[in-house]
Amino acid sequence: MQDRTTEDENVSLRAEVDRLREREAASREILAVISQNRHDEQPVLDAITQNSVKLCDAAGAGLWLLNSAGDATRLASIAQNQDQKGEALVSVGLEFPRENVSAMGQCYRDSRTMNIADNRDDPYYLNGDPTAKKLVDKVGMRSRLIVPLLENGIAFGCISLHRKEVRAFSDEEVTLIESFGRQAVIAIENVRQFKALEILNDELSERVSEQVGEIERVGRLKQFLPAAVAETVISQGADKMLSSHRALLGVLFCDIRGFTAFCETAEPEETIEVLQTYHEEMGKLINAHGAGVDHRMGDGIMVLFNDPIPCDDPAGDAVRLAIAMRARMTELGKDWKRMGFRLGFGVGVTLGYATVGIVGYEGRSDYTASGTAINVASRLCEMAEDGEILLSTRAAIAVEDDFTSVSTGEVTLKGIREPVEVFRLADGATA
Repeated sequence: MQDRTTEDENVSLRAEVDRLREREAASREILAVISQNRHDEQPVLDAITQNSVKLCDAAGAGLWLLNSAGDATRLASIAQNQDQKGEALVSVGLEFPRENVSAMGQCYRDSRTMNIADNRDDPYYLNGDPTAKKLVDKVGMRSRLIVPLLENGIAFGCISLHRKEVRAFSDEEVTLIESFGRQAVIAIENVRQFKALEILNDELSERVSEQVGEIERVGRLKQFLPAAVAETVISQGADKMLSSHRALLGVLFCDIRGFTAFCETAEPEETIEVLQTYHEEMGKLINAHGAGVDHRMGDGIMVLFNDPIPCDDPAGDAVRLAIAMRARMTELGKDWKRMGFRLGFGVGVTLGYATVGIVGYEGRSDYTASGTAINVASRLCEMAEDGEILLSTRAAIAVEDDFTSVSTGEVTLKGIREPVEVFRLADGATA
């Protein structure tokens, strides 16, 4: 009898482990879709509804978003359990007046999760609300879960799940869908930012030659670019600044050591929190050191000095920023270590000529740089151990009066024809 009990417990434990693995895999899948679709939230929303149905054994799930006026909610994504018969209740694009969506309307008004064990006990159904009566009596929707999508504490959308039998959603399932809700908010915000940058590029190309109020234009540009860059666009003209040209650049590449391994073991929420803190703190330093342009991809950051804003000492400015970044990352690393995260930081700095300007095509372009100096900086960043700042020969010579560096010998870098002598900035160097 005891062996039978132990066997049942082991089966239950294995089932629980399988459920946890499924949910972790779903969260990672959604994060991957977010990173691959910064210009379109639809694949993310679809992944969320599909995984919601699958992991919560629901009959169906829908993701709804308020319109810009806030008076109607539109179905942005829907998924159904293929094992349960029945036609789709609604189709993507359908809108309901916000005040006629019963429990969903309360979710919007109160910005809180609605977990309804049985719709027949719901006050909206008991009071004869037409929408609630239709959902229960005609569709057969019994148990329901509605989780709000929040921006600054206010609901602008929701994820709605239902079952056709009375089986309330568990606390664990509620927590899972709430985490999916946070991921949906991130995806939608990413697309908003991307579209905002597209709008900026359109305005720069279409309106820079027009004589418009300088204060208004600078104010708009400062929403997307560093203040100094925005003022340069106005004073020099976008065509002159953004057209392809050669420039002597101080180039800095940096990223987090051990980040890939961290992502494989950490919770998705922990990964996002670390990235948010990292980019926020590094962004403050980049702005404070007067960098012209920075590009970010995952944990990697590229920073350019001397274009579009000219500076007298691009290599020195890049090194000073690298030292400030290393110092701040050392502090962050101590905090992360207490949380069990072992993360480091490496930097590569070069000085050299590169081609700078708009790269891409209509609607999908960036102001960036290409050339050997860019490639070498990227490779040096990859080589750097935790806490190291590696310099190209030209960068080391340019800053030798202010910073001590030590040659580590010549190395052959991927994509670079000739061997490159690499210098390591002395450990005690300060900005």
